[in-house]
Amino acid sequence: MKILYFAWLRQRTGVAEEEVDPPADVTTVGALVDWLKTRSAGHAEAFANAKVVRAAVNQDFAATDAPVARGDEIAFFPPVTGG
Repeated sequence: MKILYFAWLRQRTGVAEEEVDPPADVTTVGALVDWLKTRSAGHAEAFANAKVVRAAVNQDFAATDAPVARGDEIAFFPPVTGG
């Protein structure tokens, strides 16, 4: 599973992207976030307020209950504002 981090998430985790192999019980975006929090202090800080973090699975916006699987690309980014 490929994980991409953007903006301040990248700064806090210390990586722009990483390949991970989460446990078999990680089957949703929310479960993935919970698992990622355990990887390092930076990951825990990045997802400390997970409600403001947006996710995309295979380049489609996804909610926390969206399924994830091996081979997926999951991107995490802060909310985007525009005008």
